Amino acid sequence: MRSSRTISHLILRSAERASRRMQAPLWLLALRDAASRLLRVRGRQGYLPRLCSIAVLVLATALAACNEKRDPGFQGWVEADMIFVSPDEAGRVTKLSVREGDEVKVGDALYSIDDDLQLADLNQNKATLANAQQTYDRAASLNKTGSGTQANLDSAVSALRVAEARVATSETRMARRRGFAPVAGTIQQIYFREGEMVAAQRPVLSIMPPGNMKLRFFVPETELPKLAIGDTVRIGCDNCAADLTAKIYFIATSAEYTPPVIYSLDERNKLVYLIQARPSRPDALRVGQPIDVYLNPKTPIADKR
Repeated sequence: MRSSRTISHLILRSAERASRRMQAPLWLLALRDAASRLLRVRGRQGYLPRLCSIAVLVLATALAACNEKRDPGFQGWVEADMIFVSPDEAGRVTKLSVREGDEVKVGDALYSIDDDLQLADLNQNKATLANAQQTYDRAASLNKTGSGTQANLDSAVSALRVAEARVATSETRMARRRGFAPVAGTIQQIYFREGEMVAAQRPVLSIMPPGNMKLRFFVPETELPKLAIGDTVRIGCDNCAADLTAKIYFIATSAEYTPPVIYSLDERNKLVYLIQARPSRPDALRVGQPIDVYLNPKTPIADKR
């Protein structure tokens, strides 16, 4: 009579054959082959309990059904529209008030750039303003006594206004040597540290507002009628919460070929459409994280029409 060890060898040999064939998952083929062989052994020997063989066969059938009906979803990834904060003029970073990962609010100080040149320009314009003020006061006094002309007074007024405007410009340039948070969010990346030179309009750091996070994925043309702007989709990722969802806000109007970064289950040359959605819980996701998107069952738009 065959022992339990012999039965185990039957299962292992079946698993090895499944692995070599690579026609189905290893354990699925192993269970199917084992169930078939065990039923044949029962028929010849009559010693194997009928309940054991039936149980193995039922388990293999259940696993096959689960494998066939599993929805693979659509592959995508997480992106975000960053807010880049940069100085108007080139300079050296003298102070960083934040670090990567810090939460900031609107108006929080972020960094400071050296302002020696801007300070010198401000002092020069203030001196010019003082001279223009004296010239205006003298021209106004002469005009009152009748000794001066209206032309001299008008020229003095014009020079005074130009000097005031230049002082205001210099003060604005001085104020912009310090960077403040334009939006609330998380410091995503710092590009220049203290002591480094930053060019004009080059970002010193980037901020990621929670509302700017988005999901990008592609769907084939056959699935496009099932989607509409405002629809909710389910999100899956490694070790993520089971209740993650997102709302579609963008559907591409033209098709494109499957990007090489998407490992589609269909043919690579199949045309797909870009879909973008806003997650309901952006704090549960990270930029660059791969995700799976599952469509909620619904009546296609074409059928509704």
